[in-house]
Amino acid sequence: MGFAGVSAPWMARPSLHGRIHGVPCKPHPPDPFHDTLYAANRDAFADTRTPRMPPLLKIRTERGQMSAIERRIADFILDNAHLLRDYSSQQLASALGISQSSVVKFSQKLGFKGYPDLKYSIGEDVARAGADPQQAPAEPGISDDYLRLGDALRRSKAQAEEETRQANPRQEIERIVQLLDGAPKLFVHGLGDDGLYAREFAMRLSLLGLLVVPHTDPILMLANLSAARPGDVLLMFSEFGKLPQLSQLSRQFQDMGGKVVSITRHTANPLRAHADAALVVCAHDRAPQLAQLLYRSAMHALLDFLFVLLCHANPDRQQQLAVNLERIDHLLDS
Repeated sequence: MGFAGVSAPWMARPSLHGRIHGVPCKPHPPDPFHDTLYAANRDAFADTRTPRMPPLLKIRTERGQMSAIERRIADFILDNAHLLRDYSSQQLASALGISQSSVVKFSQKLGFKGYPDLKYSIGEDVARAGADPQQAPAEPGISDDYLRLGDALRRSKAQAEEETRQANPRQEIERIVQLLDGAPKLFVHGLGDDGLYAREFAMRLSLLGLLVVPHTDPILMLANLSAARPGDVLLMFSEFGKLPQLSQLSRQFQDMGGKVVSITRHTANPLRAHADAALVVCAHDRAPQLAQLLYRSAMHALLDFLFVLLCHANPDRQQQLAVNLERIDHLLDS
């Protein structure tokens, strides 16, 4: 006689977040290196396991690859996350004029068992945030557009930086820190606005005593590939990661024995897919001017953290930084 679908109270069963009820999880052994490296960020990086990406963040990052019906569902959820608890799958389907099965398939495509699982997870997200994450209320008494817009921009930047932090696993960041710190040479490349970000970060890396070769011209970068050696690292800045010439440069650099680290948006793109390691930036807003500002803010926060980790991981870098800053001050005062 079969007992499919039946479980006793003492049997282990997975929760919505992958934990096992009734069976204690085996703790990870302490890692002194991790504890030291992340001493200033212990609360944010307390768990070395990669958590499930928050559902609202996952919806926003994957919206560009969704079908028209899926985008309608996604937009409704993002705009009404704080009200989703009041909607059944049938009610949501009726509100959008689609079939109930479309709602269920949408939930499953995001990695949930079904719509109730998705709704519960979003409810937890909203509860943790303490407010609607998409439309956080303005401070009491703010009616002037000048103050209202400034407050909204600060909130949006904070949200983009937090989502970017969550989207970059601790293990990946640590691996990138080790790659950069141990690289004989660092090549840094970007085009357009990405070139501005690349040059700024290249300058900061050079202050740490790293040998940095910055490029904003793909032809010159291609010519300099002859100087690449095994162990060298190429930092490739590209917001969308879709330019064919960047992917071509990356593959040729890897053929020389180098490692490629991409810095792109948190969306599927060829550059990120073929990189040896990836940093991703989450910045979403329907207003184009705000989306660009949020991208820059979140990326700078991510690179600032990477810079601090590089200084912390190697005390010699901190000493070299102090020496170089003193030389610059002396040059400016002379």
